Amino acid sequence: MSTIVIALGGNALQRQGEASAAAQQRVASETAAQLVPLIAAGHRLVIVHGNGPQVGNIVLHEEAINTPEVPTMPLDTCGAMSQGEIGYWLQQALTNEFACHGMPNHAVTMVTQTVVDANDPAFANPTKPIGVFYASETDAQQSAAGRDFVFKEDAGRGWRRVVPSPRPQRVVEEGAVRALLDAGLTVVTAGGGGIPVVENEAQGMAGVEAVIDKDFTAAVVADAIDAEALVILTAVDNAMVDYGTPQARAIGQTTSQEMQAYAEQGQFASGSMLPKVQAALNFVAKPGRRAIIANLEHAAAAVAGEQGTIIVS
Repeated sequence: MSTIVIALGGNALQRQGEASAAAQQRVASETAAQLVPLIAAGHRLVIVHGNGPQVGNIVLHEEAINTPEVPTMPLDTCGAMSQGEIGYWLQQALTNEFACHGMPNHAVTMVTQTVVDANDPAFANPTKPIGVFYASETDAQQSAAGRDFVFKEDAGRGWRRVVPSPRPQRVVEEGAVRALLDAGLTVVTAGGGGIPVVENEAQGMAGVEAVIDKDFTAAVVADAIDAEALVILTAVDNAMVDYGTPQARAIGQTTSQEMQAYAEQGQFASGSMLPKVQAALNFVAKPGRRAIIANLEHAAAAVAGEQGTIIVS
C-alpha cells in the first residue's frame, strides 16, 4: 500500500467566475470522483489544497464589515477559515463518493499550522496572489480604496493582490497526520499551504500575515510522512518547455537533473509552473521517490505512470 500526497490546484475547487458555495461544492464533488479510484486501488492519500480565490474572498468579506465592534480578522485567521471551508467541501464530497462506491472509508480535515522563518526575505517582497482578478492595474488600485495593498500582474491572466509567501519549514501537526493516516483515514491537511506561524522560544507560536505556496507545503508534508509520491494536480496535462512557441513540447518522464536545468533556463513561469517544479524537485531530492505534475482529470493514469510529467531522482 503506497502513500501519496496530492496537491490540488485551484481548478479542483473553483471554476472561473463561479464563487458560490454550491458551485464550489459541485467542483469538489467532481474532484472527489477523480481521487476515490486511487483510494479504491489501495493508495493512502493525504490531500493538500490551495486557497487563493477563497481566502481572498474571505478577506474581502472581512474588510467590508470592519468596525470597532466587529474588527477584520488578520490574514492568518482568514487562512484558517478557508481551511475549514474548503476542507468541509472536500471531506463531504469524499464521504459521498465513498458511499457511492460502497467503500467503508472515511475522510477527515485537519486545521494545520506551518512554521516559517520570521526573517524570510519574502516578507519584504510580496509575491503570492490572492483574491479576484482585475483587468488592469488601475482597476486593482481602485479596489484597494487607499489601503496598503500590493498588486502584480499574474501570468497574463490579470492583476491580483499579492502578499508575502515565505517558504515552509515544517508542519506543526505532521505527527497527527501520520496517526490519522495509519488509522486508515484519508487526510485533508495543510490547506492553502497551512496557516503561517513563527516560533519564539519565550512566547511559542504566533500567526503572521502571509500565504504559503501549497505545492511547497505539500512537498514538506510528503517528506515528513515519507510518501512514495507527490502528485501535483492542476489544469494542464504536463509541464512544458518553450511554452507559447511553435516549438512547445510536453515533458513526460524525466530526471530531477533535467528539470533543474530547464528551471535554470527560465522555462517555467514564476507565477504558475515554476513553484510546482521546485516543489517536485525538493521532494525527489531523496532517492526512490517520484513527483508527478498532471491534469486533475488524469489523476489515476498519472499515478499509474501513463500521463503527466513524471520526475524521478
